[in-house]
Amino acid sequence: MKLSELLKNVEVLNILGNEDIEISGVNIDSRRIEAGHLFVAIPGTQTDGHKFIPKAIEQGAVAVLCEYFPNKREPGITYIAVESTEDCVGEVATQFYGEPSKKLKLVGVTGTNGKTTIATLLYNMFRKFGHKCGLLSTVCNYIEDEVIPADHTTPDPIELNRLLAKMVEAGCEYAFMECSSHAIAQKRIGGLCFTGGIFTNLTRDHLDYHGTFENYRDAKKAFFDGLSKEAFAIINSDDKNGMVMVQNCKAVVKTYSTRTMADFKAKIIECHFEGMYLDINGKEVGVQFIGKFNVSNLLAVYGTAVMLGKKPEEILVILSTLKSVSGRLEPIQSPEGYTAIVDYAHTPDALENVLNAIHEVLNGKGKVITVCGAGGNRDKGKRPLMAQEAVKQSDKVIITSDNPRFEEPQDIINDMLEGLDSKQMKKVVSIVDRREAIRTACMMAEKGDVILIAGKGHEDYQEIQGVKHHFDDKEVVKEIFGN
Repeated sequence: MKLSELLKNVEVLNILGNEDIEISGVNIDSRRIEAGHLFVAIPGTQTDGHKFIPKAIEQGAVAVLCEYFPNKREPGITYIAVESTEDCVGEVATQFYGEPSKKLKLVGVTGTNGKTTIATLLYNMFRKFGHKCGLLSTVCNYIEDEVIPADHTTPDPIELNRLLAKMVEAGCEYAFMECSSHAIAQKRIGGLCFTGGIFTNLTRDHLDYHGTFENYRDAKKAFFDGLSKEAFAIINSDDKNGMVMVQNCKAVVKTYSTRTMADFKAKIIECHFEGMYLDINGKEVGVQFIGKFNVSNLLAVYGTAVMLGKKPEEILVILSTLKSVSGRLEPIQSPEGYTAIVDYAHTPDALENVLNAIHEVLNGKGKVITVCGAGGNRDKGKRPLMAQEAVKQSDKVIITSDNPRFEEPQDIINDMLEGLDSKQMKKVVSIVDRREAIRTACMMAEKGDVILIAGKGHEDYQEIQGVKHHFDDKEVVKEIFGN
């Protein structure tokens, strides 16, 4: 593609060199540059891409998109200056890959909790409807049955458009995608055309990056600000931030709720560990999920399917066949008659939701033992809150390591314990080794009890001092159970 075509939706401040050169690829990572590529220099949070312009040219870049020209410019290279490369890279990427988001129906899911569940269930549902689909999620990316491992909740704009283009090439009609606050703030979804957007909820998370809750909220809101009037927005009206999200939204707005009047409404009729019976918009359906928060997730899926033109009766039939996402409230039965539940809950709100769901089923007929920790090099403010939530709804709590990253595990545990008073501390033990913590919880449990192992869910590693070591909560539980 000619460079001039790539730049047609970009506001260029200055160009030095030839605009008519052919571009064979686009990249923001100088290490991935090949002959004929355009290098986009982005001033990132860790390092400034402008420092790598010489390396990119050495690798074969024929053009550079930057915010300021380097002092030393190479002959034969085209330099393009723009106000913000972060703002432009999405537009450039979507042009290079032939605007793939306009060739399928792309639905984005944003919020603190529930993104993975909703996006994955929509992907599974629409495949059961007989459509070819793609999925972009925390757990994994899929193009139909092809698995593409996920390193981030949302890939960079170039990788994202490349994946969407592959989906179009594979004949996908729909793509369902998690949109993290980082991705929205860093313009990773810039240039994409969304058919619809879903807001789940908003609680404290990622304040290490955003600084304040307001910045975090506004990053999510920016996604809805960008939807077109042809799109739809489905928001959780049980969350006070729901209406804030759509204050400046041009899209058709619909609501879902388990508590108030809404376009899509549900209530629990009956609940067991195997699932629930629900009333959704006046019709009964059995589902293989537990917990009020999952009722909200299923409502978002139901509402989205309706907005995408599916018949309510057909949606409910498929909804009844869907299963939980890996590592989300995933039960494992022990031979001794107690249940271990592995869940990804890693925020105070998510922990509260999962424990509520467990108590809804237990109904006072068994003890709850919670194993949890907090991630290193992330928002430290939520650590004592995590411990408080665990203690509030558990008979016993074991505080342990999560992904300590570059911090000392014991320091993270100490931060969590600071949130507890002397009375609460009587319920708590701390065991740094996560495997030993899980084993101890299993030794404490009796028939009819539930062990919640929270924080890592689907993850099959522990990140310690920059190294990912294999560790899977589900595997550890099954080893202890002797399965």
